[in-house]
Amino acid sequence: MQSVSVIGFDGALASAVTGIIDLFRLAGVTWARIHDDQPHHYFGTRLLTENGKPCKCINGLTLYSDGAWNDPSSLVGDDLLIIPTIGAPIEKVLADNPGLIAWLAQFREREYGAVNLASNCTGAFFLAEAGLLEGREATTHWGFSQKFRERYPGVRLDPEKLVTVDGPVACAGGGMAWWDLGVYLVERFAGAQVARELAKAFVIDAGRTSQAPYGALQARRYHSDAAILKLQDWLDGHFHQMIKMEHMARQAGLSERSLMRRFKAATGETPVTYLQILRIENARELLEASRETVDSVVRRVGYEDVSSFSRLFRKHTGLPPGSYRARFGR
Repeated sequence: MQSVSVIGFDGALASAVTGIIDLFRLAGVTWARIHDDQPHHYFGTRLLTENGKPCKCINGLTLYSDGAWNDPSSLVGDDLLIIPTIGAPIEKVLADNPGLIAWLAQFREREYGAVNLASNCTGAFFLAEAGLLEGREATTHWGFSQKFRERYPGVRLDPEKLVTVDGPVACAGGGMAWWDLGVYLVERFAGAQVARELAKAFVIDAGRTSQAPYGALQARRYHSDAAILKLQDWLDGHFHQMIKMEHMARQAGLSERSLMRRFKAATGETPVTYLQILRIENARELLEASRETVDSVVRRVGYEDVSSFSRLFRKHTGLPPGSYRARFGR
């Protein structure tokens, strides 16, 4: 039986703790009960906290632990460790847990043949703070991706992915992505058939691979370049027009070459890519809130070729415009 240890801490999201424990404990069990078969337990789970104390999750829930992560006898060599979502302010939780970060850092020196460390959502901040994600591919909640990049520039962050795996470390994206992480890990340790049965029993869409449809345009205004901020303000009101580089350079009061260099330095994007994302974000809003045809929406955000815009929209959101409306339209 595979041992799974979920690390609890004050400020964790309770559902990310209890939910992932439920998934592992019921793998091979719920499906069997549905079909009146003999249950088979594939995983044993424990909630470990500092000194074995209860952890006070956000929203007033307190969870009692099964042991202490800082007790040398608590872990066995092949334990799968999972860091759940940080639900409270991230910087405060990290500052309040130096012991946990130092304890996690010891795993940098270990050699693994399979996934032994995993995080859900903003739990990736703990792994990155401990240096466990340096040089590795990772994901986290799309809404905190900019903060993550600024704090950990050595991590190859891909916030569009729902689950990443790099060596012994797996990360899941935002919110309820612990579903996807759990099903993936069940498949790794118990096999594809058990994972498929678990997904069916819990009514989980096991085919999700991206959190891009749920994300929003990041403000990309955490900079102090006045010329670029001025251009961004102008683009907010004129993105639907035909805009060339020379128009943007004129609005910013810069040469085209200087605009390219300074815009990329300030926002992380080229002016053209930023304009595309701005148009896509406005198209998303129209698809969610209006009954306009897709053709009309495409024209309103500044495009004439519906097919090319649809390809661009799918590239950034993971869905074609019609499917996006079907999922998120009000």
